[in-house]
Amino acid sequence: MAANSRIDDLRRRVELDPASIAFAQLAEEYRRVGQFRDAVTTCRAGLTIHPTYLSARVTLGRSLLALEQLDEADTELGAVLATAPDNLAAMRARAEVYRLQGRRAEAVACYSAALRLAPNDPDLERMMHDLSTAPTPPDPAQARATATVATLERWLEAIDAARAARDA
Repeated sequence: MAANSRIDDLRRRVELDPASIAFAQLAEEYRRVGQFRDAVTTCRAGLTIHPTYLSARVTLGRSLLALEQLDEADTELGAVLATAPDNLAAMRARAEVYRLQGRRAEAVACYSAALRLAPNDPDLERMMHDLSTAPTPPDPAQARATATVATLERWLEAIDAARAARDA
């Protein structure tokens, strides 16, 4: 069955029964074909009726990730992992959120946990390799502190030079 036909069938099922759990399948089909906004809208509507449906929350998190709404994706995926800590799809997606946010240590921890669940997954192995061999990005707070110290040292040198000139 073609993706559009499957989407049409699922959409009709949800329209006929708005309380149907078929919303989760519809949202996942939207996500698979790249209709991320439709996936988010469908998940949010269905989760108002079925708030504990974890696979729909994973689909919502993955769709938000695709839309680069990283904080919202992290919230959804974190909620899934709080309930189901071994949910591989949520773990992988959260690792990607962390990677994109520059939270390298958290990304490595998530990818490592995912590798324990799927030890022969080449994509996970590649992501771990890429993270472990990439240069560590500079810490912005450390860079600001170093710049501040350098500025203070220049001011102190200027003050010392002014005192020396005054005393001469």
